[in-house]
Amino acid sequence: MNLTKKHILELLKRRDDSTHFAFLLREFGGRHVKRELKNLLDDMAGEGEIVRLKGNSYLLSGPVKTLRGRISVHRDGYGFVIPESGGEDIFIPSKYMKGALHGDLVETTFGRSRMGGDKLDGRVVAIVERATSRIVGRYEETRRGAIVIPEDQRLNLVVEIPVKGRGQAEDGHQVVAELVSYPIGGRPAEGRVVEVLGWPDDPEVEVQSVIRRFDLPHIFSKEVLAEAEGIAETVSHDDLKGRVDLRKMPTVTIDGETARDFDDAVSLKCEGDNFRLWVSIADVSHYVKKDSPLDREAYLRGTSVYFPDRCIPMLPERLSNGICSLNPEVERLTMTAEILFDRSGTMLDSSFYPSVIKSTARLTYTIVKQIIVDADPETVGKYRSLTGMLMEMKELALCLQGMRKKRGSIDFDLPEPEIIIGLTGQTEGIIRAERNLAHQLIEEFMLAANEAVARFVTSRNVPFLYRVHENPDPAKLHTFQEFVYGFGYEFGMVDDKVNPLELQKLLAQADGRPEERMVNYALLRCMKQARYAAENAGHFGLASACYCHFTSPIRRYPDLVVHRILRALLALPEGENQQGGRAAKQLAIATERLCEVAEHTSKRERTAMEAERDVVEMKKMQYMQKHLGEEFNGYIAGVTGFGFFVELDELFVEGLVHISTLADDLYSYVEKQHSLIGQHSRRVFRIGDQARVKVASVSPATRRIEFVLAEHTPATNQPGAAARPSGAEEYPRIPLRGKRLTGIKPRSEKEGKGNSRGAKDGGGSGGNKGKGGGRKRR
Repeated sequence: MNLTKKHILELLKRRDDSTHFAFLLREFGGRHVKRELKNLLDDMAGEGEIVRLKGNSYLLSGPVKTLRGRISVHRDGYGFVIPESGGEDIFIPSKYMKGALHGDLVETTFGRSRMGGDKLDGRVVAIVERATSRIVGRYEETRRGAIVIPEDQRLNLVVEIPVKGRGQAEDGHQVVAELVSYPIGGRPAEGRVVEVLGWPDDPEVEVQSVIRRFDLPHIFSKEVLAEAEGIAETVSHDDLKGRVDLRKMPTVTIDGETARDFDDAVSLKCEGDNFRLWVSIADVSHYVKKDSPLDREAYLRGTSVYFPDRCIPMLPERLSNGICSLNPEVERLTMTAEILFDRSGTMLDSSFYPSVIKSTARLTYTIVKQIIVDADPETVGKYRSLTGMLMEMKELALCLQGMRKKRGSIDFDLPEPEIIIGLTGQTEGIIRAERNLAHQLIEEFMLAANEAVARFVTSRNVPFLYRVHENPDPAKLHTFQEFVYGFGYEFGMVDDKVNPLELQKLLAQADGRPEERMVNYALLRCMKQARYAAENAGHFGLASACYCHFTSPIRRYPDLVVHRILRALLALPEGENQQGGRAAKQLAIATERLCEVAEHTSKRERTAMEAERDVVEMKKMQYMQKHLGEEFNGYIAGVTGFGFFVELDELFVEGLVHISTLADDLYSYVEKQHSLIGQHSRRVFRIGDQARVKVASVSPATRRIEFVLAEHTPATNQPGAAARPSGAEEYPRIPLRGKRLTGIKPRSEKEGKGNSRGAKDGGGSGGNKGKGGGRKRR
């Protein structure tokens, strides 16, 4: 019988059960066609014509189930499909990618992994929608012609540029190339240069590359700017109609030193044993009308984006730094949440209304800290008229903090880097971003206002835009449970769910221990990402049954939507139903397409976070390039089969000590102990150990740093140490020397951790809003 695909299919059709490779080999002529038969079967399996089973047997493909989802590609070529319908991600080996690029919408077959367990493996059978039409990369001229190598290594391709498509690009330039054709079969992708950004070592080019790569809208159209110019710069008499006058009340803004847009102001008064708090937020909805050019642009952007040296604002500066900014000693329109608390931090009453304020003073976190923490005589004297109110604010903030802690709210409070940028745009330093009681004070007040608004609107049974945060993924939670057990910690779970109070207690136990930061990061990685939703699912991280974003409408579109809903709801006359009347129609307009808004703004937030994180990592690489060959102190932050990662003290820079550089012994990876153990010396490298390392290499293109170990000090006083096997003899030894592997320990920005830019309100924006600014997303 001739060895062809047709004959193989005919043979398999005649058989009722699976067919072993040995049977096929005999049928088609024996050992001399073994290689040819195997290659043909592999091709047929790859095309989905047949299915390869365990034990080297084959079966005709039956009706194939497929799933649709976005594919996330690793720089090494493999990927994971995240199903649109939810559920387990599907692993796609590189040979089954079928030309799919990172972010593409694909159809994939799937089945249980050959490695066992509940994991799914699959292969791409169709590309439904391409996610990439333009790439940012380096233009190179080679003997075979011009090419562009993408900066994003997840795009595993090289783009050929024909002579007519090269424009003004020179060899080595950073460019934007438009894809004319995608890679199919063995044919490479082809494109044309549409923009020359400049030389890649120029700091401005580096940032512009990130803006293009993440497709961040950064230029306002003439139409949008014209509408902004048409808005008055001052509050008129007509603007005051229907507003509560709070201009005579002492009200302050508290922000970072470099902030220029102030969207929240606070005031406080003690009433017996209770506190009355006013949180006044810039009334952006008064100026940005739904479906106007300004509104459409704000929706497109979704959020402001903060880099170490600049901000890409959601709204034009005429609004964000002008009429919408609560600048001192000028009248500004606001939406106010007035909340009454008792000494336990329990909310007793709340009301909401349009208002007008006149900020008494623009305070900074530094000034407030000097008053409420340091009791600095000079600063106290300068702000004597406000000192009493600030001290009462401190008292309330601590009450609110205690209340949240009691109900199980999780506060990671992890240290974050602040990048110092010089006049030339180069990184001059990396310091620990300060987060003190002044930051926490404002954060507590913003959290309280967000929660109060969400409770109020929910009680009125109208559609709403929530900020939700689901219970951690059960599989990741079990992995975390095993991880912390190695340090002697335990927590309970019921039906694969955990009470946040359990995790809060665990973090408290780890406080001050060598493994504290690792436990925090590990828990952070099990958390799901907070998102916006039209249905309330609660907020796990805050242990809140009902939460929203209300406090930052200048730089978050969801907050603007919440303001419109709240404003329309407040205008609804008592007893009027939601189907009739002008106010009801305004409410209907404000609550249109909430599911669509939630999905879009959640995506824009994730994109902004990725872009911000990428710029910070790039700036870290720049800084470390100046310190090649130098030694730094740090600690082991992660251990893998190919080495361990060391995070440098105070610099928040992480690099790999590869196992191949540990020449003193043959090391095995013991996963349950998160350790590398020397097979002869029994030397152990474990998470939390102190390490001094030398900077061996820095690659800005791949965002990788490699270290060489100089000194190592095992961590002491680790909980559970006595309960662990002393030499790990009970665990299997896996020799790994001689095989060089590369990789990066995954990090994810989950709920509760800021975005490398300090802390502001618990609702998400804040810190030093602007140059070197920051915000904490919840």
